[in-house]
Amino acid sequence: MARTTVGTVFGTLVLFAVTSTLSAQAGEDGWVSLFDGTTLNGWKASENSGSFSVRDGVIVAAGARSHLFYTGPVENAIFTDFELKVDVMTKPGANGGIYFHTEYQEEGWPLKGFEAQVNNTHKNKNRTASLFQMKDVASTPVADNVWFTEHIIVRGKRIIVKVDGKTVVEWTEPETPEAPKAYPGRIVSSGAFALQAHDPGSTVHYRNIRVRPLPVIDFPLADLHVHLKGGLKLEQAIQMSKERGVKFGIAQNCGLNFPCRNDEGLREYLKLLKGKPVYAAMQAEGREWLTMFSPEWMAKFDYIFTDSMTWTDDKGRRMRLWMPNEVHVDDEQQFMDMLVRKTVGILSSEPIDIYVNPTFLPAVIADKYDELWTKDKMAKVIAAAVANDVAIEVNARYRLPSIRFIKQAKKAGAKFTCGTNNGGTDLGTLEYCKRAIRECGLKEDDFFKPHPPGKRAIDRWRERR
Repeated sequence: MARTTVGTVFGTLVLFAVTSTLSAQAGEDGWVSLFDGTTLNGWKASENSGSFSVRDGVIVAAGARSHLFYTGPVENAIFTDFELKVDVMTKPGANGGIYFHTEYQEEGWPLKGFEAQVNNTHKNKNRTASLFQMKDVASTPVADNVWFTEHIIVRGKRIIVKVDGKTVVEWTEPETPEAPKAYPGRIVSSGAFALQAHDPGSTVHYRNIRVRPLPVIDFPLADLHVHLKGGLKLEQAIQMSKERGVKFGIAQNCGLNFPCRNDEGLREYLKLLKGKPVYAAMQAEGREWLTMFSPEWMAKFDYIFTDSMTWTDDKGRRMRLWMPNEVHVDDEQQFMDMLVRKTVGILSSEPIDIYVNPTFLPAVIADKYDELWTKDKMAKVIAAAVANDVAIEVNARYRLPSIRFIKQAKKAGAKFTCGTNNGGTDLGTLEYCKRAIRECGLKEDDFFKPHPPGKRAIDRWRERR
């Protein structure tokens, strides 16, 4: 798992709030364009895909029922709290809509999420800005054949729809949601956006589609858990880093039965990364790693991280928690007590800067995560991390640790990092990390910064010996 880390040398990279690829350009105050004005790249139409086309910088919806879903890279197409602005123009008698908190479906009216209505003169009386079937508007706020801006704001349970800056609808979901029977998924949650082509007699134009995820992340992110695996080359990783505006920490797996097993392996890896615009990271594997490498060579890395996924249980069985055939859970509570004890021991005795893949559970009990990771068990792990100045990774691949854990760790004064922890050429995105930052109120000061030589965990460990 990886964490968001911010290094001083990263200051030269473009600071932007939410984009994850070059194709999604961030504007002022965190606004990001979702439509390139030329193609439907990043969008996917359902049934009757021919109902959508691009003409002169405009998405034209005209034809049989279809929905155009945003599937692009911004926030991994999963939005929770946000502001969305879309410039719209209706032709006479047209019906359309802007969906949010939805998800792709092959046909039919989207069952998940909400629809902000686009309708000035259609026979259907739910007019523009109506939160369809939740809070409808009977009067038309704008005219056909004129461009207007529909502005949707979602903060928590509260939804606001504005037209040309004027609030038309304000609606707050009750404590116990009451979704229409025909649309049981019309509940505040998270999801994608979609544009509607309603019927062959309706023509609606959409342009200048931009989103501002809330709250805005106003500091640069770093992905400190990237591997050159599955054919991913260093040059490709560096190019991805530039495109994403995210500095990478590239890690070598070091330990028993891993690619790097001695100081010579460390030397060769550091030689590969020398002079490159990336952090050099060492992933310490298993518990034997401290006997395999010299402190002098370990100290040459920008940081060292490990997890608590490999250890020997109280019956002498060496386990790798991601390998089902090596996992032994004789009693769930005893296993959790042992996992917590092993994790605290690792955080307290090994010279690591970051605890990655935090709170990982083997598949056999993973579905009981919230039940097994009690507040008390989390507190013990968090306390060990804080006491030993070990940052806790927010892992985008496994979506760990839980938001509940992150909030508890923040309150205790823990530091964090972000990471994709890729297993191949597909790095994935930092969507879960961004979600954690927003939901937990994390700020730049909450994130780990790689220490200079002499100040790293390995240096402190050597001083204590």
